[in-house]
Amino acid sequence: MPSVTDSSSPVDLALADGNPLVLQAMSELFDRDPRFSLVVTAATAEGFLGAVMRVPVRVAVIDWNLPVLGGQKLIEVLRDQPGAPRIVVYGDERGGEVARAAMLAGAAGFVGRGGAVERLPETCIAVATGQMVFPFLDMRELQADPISQLTRRERALLEALSKGLTNKDLARDFDISANTVKFHLSNLFEKLGVANRAQAIAFYYSSRLPKEAGRG
Repeated sequence: MPSVTDSSSPVDLALADGNPLVLQAMSELFDRDPRFSLVVTAATAEGFLGAVMRVPVRVAVIDWNLPVLGGQKLIEVLRDQPGAPRIVVYGDERGGEVARAAMLAGAAGFVGRGGAVERLPETCIAVATGQMVFPFLDMRELQADPISQLTRRERALLEALSKGLTNKDLARDFDISANTVKFHLSNLFEKLGVANRAQAIAFYYSSRLPKEAGRG
């Protein structure tokens, strides 16, 4: 696959927005930009999901309030799929609230609708090269919460671990092989920065304590 940094290789792109005027404006913007190849446009989350499953793209721009599923649920569904596009959310700033929710869901970038639409292409290029672009956020705060970066499968495994399930139990309950369990647990431990299941369980329970615990 050609590198996204190769100027001769346009970035495959998908767009999804429930507002037909916004979708048309974005389509025209990216169609005029030789750095992109616009492959998919959709007006609903379901239409978008079906399209990118059939025709993989590198980057996608979606409306946070995309009907009917919504941007957050759409990102959560996609992030567990192999070859899923890197997502840029185009939404209302709201003091960084939407940007933060988008990143925690698994998006790679955010552009506020209150700014110039021309910011979208630059953000998409940055995201295509592996960058995370969230202008309203303190990244250190988000990175301090590793659990928020786990996939749904990893979070489910962590919760199962906390109940004392063995690898054999996990393989049965998740309908996966013992080797796959070990693979997922290895990734889980690495993301949490722990060495074993005991430390992972301790991390899980400590993360569930109220933030005010121990203060006073």
